[in-house]
Amino acid sequence: MEPTGLIVVDKPAGMTSHDVVSRIRRLAHTRRVGHGGTLDPMATGVLVIGVGRATRLLTYVIGSDKVYTATIRLGQSTVTDDAEGEVVASTPADAVDEAAVRSGMAVLTGEISQVPSAVSAIKVNGRRAYARVRAGEEVELSARRVRVDRFDLLAVRREPGVVDLDVEVACSSGTYVRALARDLGTGLGVGGHLTALRRTVIAAAGTAAGFTLAEAVTLDDLAERPEPVTLPLSLAAARFFPRREAGAEQARVLGHGGSLEAVGIPGPYAVFGPDDEVVAIVAEREGRARPEVVLQPSGSVA
Repeated sequence: MEPTGLIVVDKPAGMTSHDVVSRIRRLAHTRRVGHGGTLDPMATGVLVIGVGRATRLLTYVIGSDKVYTATIRLGQSTVTDDAEGEVVASTPADAVDEAAVRSGMAVLTGEISQVPSAVSAIKVNGRRAYARVRAGEEVELSARRVRVDRFDLLAVRREPGVVDLDVEVACSSGTYVRALARDLGTGLGVGGHLTALRRTVIAAAGTAAGFTLAEAVTLDDLAERPEPVTLPLSLAAARFFPRREAGAEQARVLGHGGSLEAVGIPGPYAVFGPDDEVVAIVAEREGRARPEVVLQPSGSVA
């Protein structure tokens, strides 16, 4: 039987998210594996992997809020806005004090307009922006609205000409921490780029529920397990969504793609059958609870 569930991986540096998916496909002996939100090769931390039917939950994971710890270097700008790119400008940052840093971070907190890095995975006329940049093209991306809930300064370290800031960022999906580093440096007049990034939390939007670094496992740990899935489908759904109970007939209706009466639960939520297995993720509109994703095959619903 194909394994089904989520795996919370602590992604190592130097691997792409697709590299992690490929490794888990071999461990799980199935091609039905995907990830819930790309991490750059230099980044580490929480990467949620879906296996089997649980891949259908990944669209919700991708759209979730995130928390990162990061290090920003002031005094140098790079072509990629991170440490993997060539330094294109250096301006001594020795005179930048902590008060100015905190003021600059405050400007980048809340609902802001952000221009993603030119080497992001955003598609431009069908091709990834980073592929166009690497092919020598100039890429200009449009600003987009993102939300930065917290941009906290944890520590300041100084070396001649540069200042390294350890920070924590809590933000909406679609926020680029590299762009925060770039924009903070630009606002301070010295340039900046990201030198380290670690994702510590993926949380359901507006809630504290989600997946954390504390429960993440390494790829080496997974290789030693007989079953790679760390969070079965129903437990994953219960963790990430509000819950609604359904009787056997309601579960059967949902399992066949039908709708139920609305009960006033906001946002997408998980419906569980009498066997405590998740049947579907539903959303309420026009007085009905309609399935967005059916997770329990209709033939298995009592």
